[in-house]
Amino acid sequence: MNLKKYFVRALHRLQKGPGYTYKELLVWYCDNTNTHGPKRIIREGPKKKFMWFFLTLLFASLVFWQWGILINTYLSYSVTSSLSIGFKTMKFPAVTVCNANPFKYSEVKPLLKELDKLIDAALDRILQPTQGDSILPPPLNSSDDISETLDLNLWNQIPLVLIDEHDKDHPVIVDIFETNQTGPGNQTVAPPDTSNTTSEGKKYKLAVKLCSYEGSNDCIYWNFTSAAQAVTEWYILQSTSILSKVPLEERIRMGYQAEDMILACLYGAEPCNYKNFTQIYHPDHGNCYIFNWGMDEEALNSSNPGAEFGLKLILDISQQDYIPYLSSAAGARLMLHQQKSFPFLKDQGIYAMAGTETSIGFLVDELERMGYPYSDCTMNGSDVPVKNLYSEYNTSYSIQACLRSCFQYRMVEICGCGHYMFPLPEGVNYCNNEDNPGWAYCYSSLRSSVGHRQFCIDSCKETCNDTQYKMTISMADWPSEASEDWIFHILSYERDMSTNVTLDRNGVIKLNIYFQEYNYRTFSESAATTIVWLLSNLGGQFGFWMGGSVLCLIEFGEIIIDSLWITVINVISWCKGLKQRRARARYPDAPPTVSELVEAHANRKVLKQRRARARYPDAPPTVSELVEAHANPGYQHEDGDGPRGAALPPEPGPPPPNYDSLRGQRPAALGPDSDAESE
Repeated sequence: MNLKKYFVRALHRLQKGPGYTYKELLVWYCDNTNTHGPKRIIREGPKKKFMWFFLTLLFASLVFWQWGILINTYLSYSVTSSLSIGFKTMKFPAVTVCNANPFKYSEVKPLLKELDKLIDAALDRILQPTQGDSILPPPLNSSDDISETLDLNLWNQIPLVLIDEHDKDHPVIVDIFETNQTGPGNQTVAPPDTSNTTSEGKKYKLAVKLCSYEGSNDCIYWNFTSAAQAVTEWYILQSTSILSKVPLEERIRMGYQAEDMILACLYGAEPCNYKNFTQIYHPDHGNCYIFNWGMDEEALNSSNPGAEFGLKLILDISQQDYIPYLSSAAGARLMLHQQKSFPFLKDQGIYAMAGTETSIGFLVDELERMGYPYSDCTMNGSDVPVKNLYSEYNTSYSIQACLRSCFQYRMVEICGCGHYMFPLPEGVNYCNNEDNPGWAYCYSSLRSSVGHRQFCIDSCKETCNDTQYKMTISMADWPSEASEDWIFHILSYERDMSTNVTLDRNGVIKLNIYFQEYNYRTFSESAATTIVWLLSNLGGQFGFWMGGSVLCLIEFGEIIIDSLWITVINVISWCKGLKQRRARARYPDAPPTVSELVEAHANRKVLKQRRARARYPDAPPTVSELVEAHANPGYQHEDGDGPRGAALPPEPGPPPPNYDSLRGQRPAALGPDSDAESE
């Protein structure tokens, strides 16, 4: 259609008016729609009309209610999980092995010398017999020899205290190395009278005292149920402060080297050695070694399942060189993980005990999650707001790496320094007692804060694709008593090139790591609701309750558009009339304009025609009605405006001088209305 002609007709329509009312439009819709119910409303009697109106309204409400439920279900983006089992040759996982002890005591002993003296003296005072009713150690005189040999400045930064909770309202808190002169932060309280109490009531607790700064009263007490736990945690805090100032190269040198730790290696039928391992430094376990990490070369495939085709290792953990107070467990820490992923052994690793042959058979589980909007997972961590501090190792994203990176950033933001156990952001130093006196207090508060933990949990995302290894572990003594002599002789000779036996059962571990079978399980997610599911259910509900289809919805949309069109035309007419009335009120004596006269005449004529048509619906249309229908393209015949299906006559020539003189003769029953029309 010509665009100019279309706009001309639309403008003419706006000027002439809609030609029908809301009621007429609604009646036309009810009479012509294919939806069940509306037709019966206008065609039945009053009682049935009310009944059908009620039923139509009720079922329409049910349709909209069901539609709301279906749309809400679709927008919830629920998923269904499916399990599939396959069989194929798979890549052998990366295997990380570490010593449970991070450093050789012979190498790190000079750094921890003063700390070891402190803990030895503290244990002597903690374990000394009680005197009388007092369960607390006596005060330490400044003249004692022990006070002169100890570095009490190191102790006062993070002290151990004894807490007597016999009187819950007034607990007694005393520093183990308290002197006669009461210093800041020390509480000298006379012990309660315990002569009538049982021995159970005389027990005390050992706690770590953490203050915001030395001498501050803003302190918290880290309580433990066992003195062994308290001593271990206190030693870790103190050693962390000391080792954080040691350069990384020096820490690597003080750890266990690959050639000393990995005595033998065999992968399938191919021999291997320590050169096939990649070394990384792990703050918890020192030097760790990764087999088949896949960073510089392709990952290895396993030729067959079974122990004969897996990885066999013999490790020397050198238990005699362990740090006494730092590592209370002896053995090797190991973990199976994907290639190019960082090993978080503290969370996912397992121990292998010294003097045993540990066999680890594993199965593979693959997890495939759907991304947004079905779940809040990430493919590679690029959409996670936390910068991955472990990216310096060129490893892939993981939820553990994100949580630790988030904690380190919070530590730097709140405490002003980074924790020794996590990588550092650029331009930040590790925490230590000298430069950051209150770092342990800040770290403890941050670690125990639920709000900070929740912040990191909300910031990090799970990975959409993940591989997990389900392990079956079995152990046996190794070597046996009958074979230990020759095995230890050979292993000692291969390590030291000496005939002296330097290895024993407490220092060697044998590992067998292999596929149990090539069957793998894949847990995958799929959308529980799709757009096809939504449309079919919406159509089913609409067809069941209303007997309608998509075309019925289009009809309903059409009548809404027509109603809006009528509203627009009526608003324009109202504004136009308001403007004319304002002009008439301003100039009451001005004669009416030609347009006003024509419009008033047209309105009166249309009103009279409708009244006559209502009285005589079977009368043929007048010539003026036919001319109006031709002159106004927006005009439409209503049901009462002439016979249905009557076609418009061809375009007439010049209009006659008097329209009324050409009016068809009406029946004689018209009577006075014919005279009125001649006016």
